[in-house]
Amino acid sequence: VRLNYPKTGVSLSIIDFGNTEKVGKAYTIMPFMEFELHNRWRFLMGVGGSYMDTQYNLETNPFNKAITTKLNMSLRAFMYYNIFKNSKMNWRFGFGLIHHSNGHSRLPNQGLNSLLVSISSTIDSKSSHTNFKKPLSRPKKVNTHQAYFSTRFGFGQNVLSEIFNDKKPVYTVAFSAGKIINKTFKFGGGFYYRFYKHYYDYIKNNEALVVEEFPIFKTNPFGYASNFGLFGSVEILIDHFGFEFELGLNIHKPFYQIDWKLNAGYSFRNANNELVVTLGELDWYYEIKRTISSRIGLKYYFITNEKTPKHNLYLAAHINANFGQADFTELSLGYVYRAKLKEHKK
Repeated sequence: VRLNYPKTGVSLSIIDFGNTEKVGKAYTIMPFMEFELHNRWRFLMGVGGSYMDTQYNLETNPFNKAITTKLNMSLRAFMYYNIFKNSKMNWRFGFGLIHHSNGHSRLPNQGLNSLLVSISSTIDSKSSHTNFKKPLSRPKKVNTHQAYFSTRFGFGQNVLSEIFNDKKPVYTVAFSAGKIINKTFKFGGGFYYRFYKHYYDYIKNNEALVVEEFPIFKTNPFGYASNFGLFGSVEILIDHFGFEFELGLNIHKPFYQIDWKLNAGYSFRNANNELVVTLGELDWYYEIKRTISSRIGLKYYFITNEKTPKHNLYLAAHINANFGQADFTELSLGYVYRAKLKEHKK
């Protein structure tokens, strides 16, 4: 009710990127949520997965640096405007973004971002209105709020660079607290910690940049392979599902200096077939990406949120990013404790 009777479901789609030989097609399955914003405007958001039938290959398809793996995560955000509606059909204009990425599980991974416009229609089923009865009087609106405390443990995977291109784990833990408004809108903030196995191994193996520029990392490999910071989160709860977005501030992520140098530079072979590597510079854009983290994903709660359970568990899939650029893909198990529900009528 708080979201004006939102629609939820699962969409199946085939996406042609306009170059079937080099980029190919995406076959996507995506849980979604759609709700009314104002009058004729509606908003749709979805998180799912895609199978890509064409990938990057150094010899046969070297220019497709967007997609390197067959399985990828997909995100969709769309605005719709109702143009014409009758008893059977609803015609509408839409525009939005669809994103595909492997979550930094293999490089190169520039990702595919598609800005789209659409003309579409929805078909209303007659049976969906058969048992509906208009209430005799409008019920009183009850506003509620509920404090919560939550913790989660996650396991992710990523790669370090095109040279260090094997997947290694990222371990995460986070604690947060906040409020749930009207059983639907969840606002919170907290603290996160991450440990990158790739960072740790690069230091322990005494790789080139550690020897040449960051020898201090060898004094505490575990500490310099760690990352921690603060975050704020927004989540929309519908039944068993939650769509979540987080924005964070990295307090400690020292190894990202090496990460950036390896990935923001470029390499080529000269006339003598020698590999020439130019490292990335620690410029202002590096500072932004090192500082700002983000996280978006989908949760499944074991107990429906409509029951406002005191204790609840959830499973979640997220993409973690450095200022929008994928860092690692993560699966997590979380626990939520809710305090007493408080309400007042208007």
